[in-house]
Amino acid sequence: MTQQDTTADFGGRQDTARSVGPVLAPFADIRRIAVLRGGGLGDLMFAMPAIAALKDRYPDAEITLLGMPGHAALLEGRPGPVSAVLELPFSPGVRPGDEDPGAVDRFFDGIRGSFDLAVQLHGGGRNSNPFLLRLEARHTIGTRTPDAAGLERTIPYVYYQHEVFRALEVVGLAGATPVDLEPRVQVLPEESESAAGLTGGGAVIALHPGATDPRRRWPSSSFADVAVRAAADGCEVLVVGDATDVPTAEEIVRLALDRDPTANVRSLAGRLTLGELAGVLDRSAVMVGNDSGPRHLAQAVGTPTVGVYWIGNVINAGAMGRSLHRVHFSWVSSCPVCGVDVTQVGWTAERCEHDDSFVATVQPDAVYADVAELRATSLLLRGR
Repeated sequence: MTQQDTTADFGGRQDTARSVGPVLAPFADIRRIAVLRGGGLGDLMFAMPAIAALKDRYPDAEITLLGMPGHAALLEGRPGPVSAVLELPFSPGVRPGDEDPGAVDRFFDGIRGSFDLAVQLHGGGRNSNPFLLRLEARHTIGTRTPDAAGLERTIPYVYYQHEVFRALEVVGLAGATPVDLEPRVQVLPEESESAAGLTGGGAVIALHPGATDPRRRWPSSSFADVAVRAAADGCEVLVVGDATDVPTAEEIVRLALDRDPTANVRSLAGRLTLGELAGVLDRSAVMVGNDSGPRHLAQAVGTPTVGVYWIGNVINAGAMGRSLHRVHFSWVSSCPVCGVDVTQVGWTAERCEHDDSFVATVQPDAVYADVAELRATSLLLRGR
């Protein structure tokens, strides 16, 4: 095959018993692998099982993630399959921001021709495939929409597919089969120590009210309802998030204390590094959140979660198991304000200007019932 081929030759597939899609013959003499995955914390979590599969297939290879500053902050110095993280330059469709062509050129000048295998796990390839090809790797694999540049081996990009399975299907093109179906992040001893200093001795319930798309956010009043109930059951409730989540976190704390001034509810939003967040989530008995990076990170460190989702996002990003993870979702298919269809797929789909929540109808009673059940499960499984 050459770099101009656009679809995989599935006739050469190997044993597919452990695969998501066809598993092709592995490439020979792979020493350096580049994985392109920009986006947020959740996007990184979606890619981690595929990266683990690559490491299992090519155990002697160094895997370099072409990712975001937050990815580096979480992964550098942490045990796992990623050897290094290179920060992506601003480039349309790869990393949003003010593009500097000179910076993009310098990025490739330092690494062009140094990878044996380049893996595209970043969308449908319209922008990411040409970007990946500039690495001039010996072999390339990834996803491809009909209007995207071809790689050596590709699978079709179909929007409504679980992101973890999509990435696993891609690495099957390089002969890699799953070793995990969920992301795994090992919490460092110093992060556990930091979390112990930030929390009390009892059960912790973590809440995360943020999401990149405001339509995915559960109302503050609903989070506050869960917080009051958890505090009444003797839990310490911590609202977490980054700097953008601070106003919402403070609103949740205020609403909770208005209902019960004695409730043990406070905010750590904007105060934690990603490593410290991992420690706090690991320390938590249960984490409640929207479809967002911290919920996925909680799952990766082994904490039970209750997620609030719009139905379309369940397909792409919902937790797969139900013993430790519960999903509450709305069946909204049209904008609550103007009625326009919201089931259009892909980031390029047109949308109305309204940001009203798609998940406001999810009931706190049902969410807290799962919190209480999972708290008991967590205490049993984790000895807390």
